[in-house]
Amino acid sequence: MPHASNIVHCAGPESEHAFDLVPIQPRNGSLDAMCPQCHGHGGWNSEIDLVSFRCKRAICGRCNGAGWVETGSDPIGLPDIELAADGTPHWITRYVPAPDAPAPQDLGPLATEGPAERC
Repeated sequence: MPHASNIVHCAGPESEHAFDLVPIQPRNGSLDAMCPQCHGHGGWNSEIDLVSFRCKRAICGRCNGAGWVETGSDPIGLPDIELAADGTPHWITRYVPAPDAPAPQDLGPLATEGPAERC
């Protein structure tokens, strides 16, 4: 059944509705500071319906969704996939020295954008 909607697309974390209903992530382990890109949320809305509050989210490429970043020289944990001895894949956290960590990047929305109003 059709329902009323007011869908807006957010261009990034600086958009007006980017953090609507997106909670701040708890500090995990020894990470030092809130992420300067997502301000501790770990991601933002790339699309949100302001009537039903259904949304599509983008993951922050600076903190990989953790909401917190390492500012010192401690190793940085990055999500990765590794094959087990039986050949099945499983998620791991790979630790790399801070200087070897990949450059921060915006991973963009998890879903493709369609026609709608921009934030």
